Amino acid sequence: MDTDEISDSSDRIMGRKANLAGVVLAGGYATRFGDADKAVADLAGRPMIAHVVEALSSVTDEIVLNCRDVQQESLQTALEETAVTRDLAVRFAIDPVPDRGPVAGIATGLETASRPYSAVVACDMPFCSPRLFDVLATAAEGRDGALVRDTEGWYQPTHAVYRTAAMATACQRLLEDGGGKVLSAIEALDCVVLEAHDLEIPPRAFESIDTQAELEAANRALE
Repeated sequence: MDTDEISDSSDRIMGRKANLAGVVLAGGYATRFGDADKAVADLAGRPMIAHVVEALSSVTDEIVLNCRDVQQESLQTALEETAVTRDLAVRFAIDPVPDRGPVAGIATGLETASRPYSAVVACDMPFCSPRLFDVLATAAEGRDGALVRDTEGWYQPTHAVYRTAAMATACQRLLEDGGGKVLSAIEALDCVVLEAHDLEIPPRAFESIDTQAELEAANRALE
């Protein structure tokens, strides 16, 4: 890569960071995980949420953590102790009503974000892919968002990029109508769907850790 190519790549990354926020969804009660808060559960010596924030830091310098008010102190401590928030602007978006589901969490997080677009990811997806976020952000330009349909036909709305204001409005309208799934909010928007078989996606990018057994398996994989 010559000097001009390096400069162009650097300019593109800086431009991306100026337009993209990262929104992490951590407010669910996660009953399948037990009594502990899985967002701060130990994964390879660090809190799970630190892995997610570190991945997002490759594409944005603004992080919004959506959570319940009782979680804020432990989440802030977890990130400070692992130093992953150095050079990042981190804000908390507290759910006004606890655990109303991902639609409410996304709405609350996006309403706090200050960038035109936001990369949205669940706190239990520690293998989320910075490179994929970059691809999604590029695909979302001029649209209301971009998400992936995986090889099994499932959409991945919590490893996606959305136009911040448009998605926040769609989620709020859905909540006013009685709620629903994230995909119902997306259907009201102009989003592009990328097919997983057309992309180079790390095999565990969409893996979520929902139980203690899955956490143990993830720890073994990272040994």
